[in-house]
Amino acid sequence: MAEKTVSAADSGTTLQTLRNLWPYMYPADRPDLRWRVTWATLLLIVAKLVLVAGPYFFKWATDALAGTGQYKPPLPAILLAPIALVIAYNFLRLVQLGFNQLRDALFARVGQHAVRQLAFRTFVHMHQLSLRFHLERRTGGLSRIIERGTKGIETIVRFIMLNTAPTVLEFALTAGIFAFTYGWKYVAVVAVTVALYVWFTVRASDWRIGIRRDMNDSDTDANTKAIDSLLNFETVKYFGNEVMEAQRFDRSMARYEAAATRIWTSLGWLNFGQGVIYGLGTTVVMCMSAYEVMNKTQTIGDFVFINAMLIQLSVPLNFIGFIYREIRQGLTDIEHMFDLLGVRQEVVDKPDAKPLAVGAGRVEFRDVHFSYDPNRKILKGVSFEVPAGKTVAIVGPSGAGKSTISRLLFRFYDVQSGAVLIDGQDVRDVTQESLRSAIGMVPQDTVLFNDTVAYNIRYGRVDASEDEVRRAAELAQIGPFIERLPDGYATMVGERGLKLSGGEKQRVAIARTILKAPPILILDEATSALDSHTEQEIQTALDLVSKDRTTIVIAHRLSTVISADEIIVLKDGQIAERGTHADLLRQRGLYASMWDRQREATEAEERLRIARETDDLGVVVRRRTEEVS
Repeated sequence: MAEKTVSAADSGTTLQTLRNLWPYMYPADRPDLRWRVTWATLLLIVAKLVLVAGPYFFKWATDALAGTGQYKPPLPAILLAPIALVIAYNFLRLVQLGFNQLRDALFARVGQHAVRQLAFRTFVHMHQLSLRFHLERRTGGLSRIIERGTKGIETIVRFIMLNTAPTVLEFALTAGIFAFTYGWKYVAVVAVTVALYVWFTVRASDWRIGIRRDMNDSDTDANTKAIDSLLNFETVKYFGNEVMEAQRFDRSMARYEAAATRIWTSLGWLNFGQGVIYGLGTTVVMCMSAYEVMNKTQTIGDFVFINAMLIQLSVPLNFIGFIYREIRQGLTDIEHMFDLLGVRQEVVDKPDAKPLAVGAGRVEFRDVHFSYDPNRKILKGVSFEVPAGKTVAIVGPSGAGKSTISRLLFRFYDVQSGAVLIDGQDVRDVTQESLRSAIGMVPQDTVLFNDTVAYNIRYGRVDASEDEVRRAAELAQIGPFIERLPDGYATMVGERGLKLSGGEKQRVAIARTILKAPPILILDEATSALDSHTEQEIQTALDLVSKDRTTIVIAHRLSTVISADEIIVLKDGQIAERGTHADLLRQRGLYASMWDRQREATEAEERLRIARETDDLGVVVRRRTEEVS
């Protein structure tokens, strides 16, 4: 793929866009595509030469039929020559059409290659941007920007190369013929007509660009709302807000309707104005020719020839208006895509970054300071060590900075000061790919891809065999469940895995991590969203996957970290307490207070469950007694 940086389309100029796209249309690493561009250009020139030659045969045929001009063959030839000339005229039109189609066919692969490479580059760039960027963007709007930008690129590539250049060449040839054959006054009238036509087209199209932006914004807003609503389908149903969601979507579509109506209305005025300008210019030229025919300085054939040339020229002129509108609209569509390509990566590998060399797998946070916003510090001088093969749990109130620690270890963000080290290597000094391949994650909210169960498990190691996938599922205690599914491992899990329960999704996540087999493991509140029974089952699988691995457990339920080698209690971005479970209970501090509250909540939940079961049993006994009596 071409390495040239695509700059933001702040100037909006066609020339700048062409410079940006040229490495993709004429790629240095694809001689076959360069060959296609060369041949397409040659065919373009030949097609235009054939096109301007055609009206000459029309002129000669007209003069032959009218018996005027220098062409006066004997009687049998009068019957034959005009027919031959008409056949030649139409034959040249077919030849010109064939050359154009062959040119388009040759250039098709070039244009699609450019579209593919730029779309690929944008996709890769999106994955290289920081988590901060994606948390601040809406997925629906982002996908719409990329979709329209890709289409805009195809529009610009195709129309500049296949329409603008041929139009300019045809106008130059027409002007040359008129100047040589009929004098500069004809060229002057045609030039003024074309100049006015282009000026009007540019002004009107620029006016329509603002309307197009409004339409795009409304379209993006409507698409964002639709995707957001569908992704949260269950929440919409929980609160019965289908009508509200439909109204929000309809308001966006109403704005789109109004803008789209203005677009089509303005297009009608643009086409009408273009027709008036070119019609007046054509009238003047044809009157000039008619006057000369009456004065015997031109033949009927000349009159027909000039009209044919003007008709031919009107076709690419119509395309000039269309091309300009499409290019400007294409620029409008891709300006946001160029802005995305211009967003700098927040986290980048150093030029001399080396792969992470994982030995024992010791993790260390050394006086780490970090904030998402300069006005709100998250971590304030946090220091701790996770010895190789040991488990350290991190607990604390919400907002204390627990999940931030996992994000810093994965290097989704870089610390403002201090260092995060693995086996003594600063994570900022190693490649991100090697760092993340050494760390496994079982998150609280497991989001699966809308694909098969096997695909989601194999995501941990894409080259894993079927036997390895099944083994990982067995170790995660989900193998028997998958086998009972109608399609087994080929069962589709649905959007974000919604066809599976919370516990089933967590087991898939555990199987995925087992398959990855990382030396370092992060369990980010992996059981906090599950019921007590499911939590115990998942905890057994987690204990298995974390055995002999350096493990960081970010926990909300303290019952899941009792056996940790060390528990770190965070409060307001600082370490408030640390020690084993027993040590922290003896300290009677924050951890002990949290433990007491959770124990009381658990006991109350258990009493309520027993009461419900007892009440249900009493109801059953009463019903049975009534039935017997």
